[in-house]
Amino acid sequence: MTDDPPFNPALLPAGFVDRLPPEAEAEAVGVETLMRVFAAHGYDRVTPPLLEFETTLLSGAGAAVAAQTFRLMDPDTRRMMALRPDMTPQIARIAATRLPDVPRPLRLSYAGPCILMASNRGEGDRQISQAGVELIGPDGPHADAEIVALAAECLATLQVRGVSFDLTMPALTTALLDAGGFESTVRGMLMRALDRKDAAAVARHGGDLADVLIRLLHAAGPAQGALAELAAVDLPPAVRALSERLAATVAAIEARVPGIRLTVDPVEFRGWQYHTGVCVSIYAAGQREELGRGGRYLSNNDEPACGITLRPDIILRAAPPLPSRTRIFVPWGTPAEKAAALRAAGYATVSALGPDEDPLAQAALLACTLVVVDGQLVPVPARDGE
Repeated sequence: MTDDPPFNPALLPAGFVDRLPPEAEAEAVGVETLMRVFAAHGYDRVTPPLLEFETTLLSGAGAAVAAQTFRLMDPDTRRMMALRPDMTPQIARIAATRLPDVPRPLRLSYAGPCILMASNRGEGDRQISQAGVELIGPDGPHADAEIVALAAECLATLQVRGVSFDLTMPALTTALLDAGGFESTVRGMLMRALDRKDAAAVARHGGDLADVLIRLLHAAGPAQGALAELAAVDLPPAVRALSERLAATVAAIEARVPGIRLTVDPVEFRGWQYHTGVCVSIYAAGQREELGRGGRYLSNNDEPACGITLRPDIILRAAPPLPSRTRIFVPWGTPAEKAAALRAAGYATVSALGPDEDPLAQAALLACTLVVVDGQLVPVPARDGE
């Protein structure tokens, strides 16, 4: 005898779910909508593998995602392998090792699943979908603006409302703390205080830089106001250069996407930690999770790059439902060319597999809204209770 509960074949590990109709189809359509927008701007699609050798996947920019990476042993080579938690490091590897001689700027797009060790805040999906672009080679505000503009177009195409693009410059905080010469323990406490937006703790640990850091902490908000506050603060030359780059990127984005909603947080530094310049997180009204994020980083051969990674599953929760194909029941004996013509017109045909005494009832049972009767499309009456 055992006290173990009966085995449930429908039980899945925490964070993993079955995508059922119509959600699975909607996600597939959403991903392909994003990929069409990417392709229309000259981004060529690549498909990296879900699984790589650990030493390859976690090298370069991939080192920053090591804590989120599942590992397993390859039974053939006895080498450790890893499941990707993020696709950007793979694109960086492809650009550096497979496409080093392709003229720059190199524009690549991608889509696929990723596996996380744990979801944000310990809840939600651990198998996630990603779709994104990487722009490799140029290092300037207009390149940063292109990826933000592309994300804005994607979200507009899917009719997501209330979108906000939150810009940060993680290197700015790092440069400020470097200028302060803090010893490691104090630096760690100060970074935690900045992360929590704890002005009192910043005042305790910030030393001579406390006033500057608190001013920047309070500067977060709409882009122009935050940049004005940032410009008024007395900053070391290296930090000033970073703030000017942030301002130039904001100007380039606003010129490319008039009316875009931009916010700036000068001391925000969270992310995958491989970013080296301007970063962006995307939110929508009423949606607490990020719709996507990205920014500037160095490719595996230290080549400048920037990109944006979108989360189709989250985006579709914030977007109006995508229209599904109208389903038409095709009774037994209907000419094959009639069904083919309907599919060519964009309908989904559900064909009978044998004679049926009541095609209308069968059509209703199979969730069809139309049925072919004597070559014509006839509406299917709603069933009782619908």
